[in-house]
Amino acid sequence: MKVDLLVDAQSRLGECALWCDRTAALYWTDIEASTLGRWSEADGTVRQWRLPDRVGSFALCERPDQLLLGLASGIALFNLATGAMSAIVPVEPEHPGTRINDGRCDAQGRFVFGMFNSAPGAPPISPFYRVTSQLRVEPLPLPRVGVANSIAFSPDGTLMYFTDTWTRQIWCVDYLADGRIGVPRPFVTVPESQGFPDGSTVDSEGGLWSAQWDGGCVVRYDGSGVETARIPLPASRPTCPCFGGAEFDRVFVTSARIGLDEASLRAQPTAGGVFTWSGAWRGLREHRFATDLLA
Repeated sequence: MKVDLLVDAQSRLGECALWCDRTAALYWTDIEASTLGRWSEADGTVRQWRLPDRVGSFALCERPDQLLLGLASGIALFNLATGAMSAIVPVEPEHPGTRINDGRCDAQGRFVFGMFNSAPGAPPISPFYRVTSQLRVEPLPLPRVGVANSIAFSPDGTLMYFTDTWTRQIWCVDYLADGRIGVPRPFVTVPESQGFPDGSTVDSEGGLWSAQWDGGCVVRYDGSGVETARIPLPASRPTCPCFGGAEFDRVFVTSARIGLDEASLRAQPTAGGVFTWSGAWRGLREHRFATDLLA
């Protein structure tokens, strides 16, 4: 597959690639720059919003001009048209060294997210959380993590994937519509030589696509955890893939420059960019956050 550079974003920490099928646009965040980017398929233009805090992840809402933001300090609604933001619902204010990291909406329109612990040694002190339609944040009965990633759901919404990145172990767990969660079980262990599992997405056949930080690739695993495809990238730190395009047959993936030395940056000048390719698999529409609240 031919991988193309879509946007030379030069992101320090590009993340959370999401395709909006209603506006034919790709959204992503540069966490460290506190910015949100949007690429429009119609004309290839890029727009950027500078936000008052780092955005670890976000979700599309039923209103196309509204996003749910997972800011470093908490949850808020954001109006893309006006720039207005709702009051922030704090998350873990008792732990100033943590911030919101990866997140994704479940099939019922609730936002599920995990945390990033920037404290030395990054101990796994944070649970995963779920946000209700009224912006109520509730902890989930899942293992505590230091760097939450790989949150994705099976096509029928009954299976959730997640990881604590530094452990290299991706887990799966039964996920019920009424909110109950089963007992996590191992899905894939990424070998030490192949990097760390970062963000993920699921295709229409139930395959999990994992961006592998320091592995320089995106890997597809089938429903039993067997590798079925590996796409090398011109950046060693890919962070989050998603499917998009009119037929959902394009893959988009963000990447990062943070932590790379000068020699590495010379060898991979497009690190921090957004990349894309088309292939044999197709993705699914992102679930949207369901709320009647407005930014």
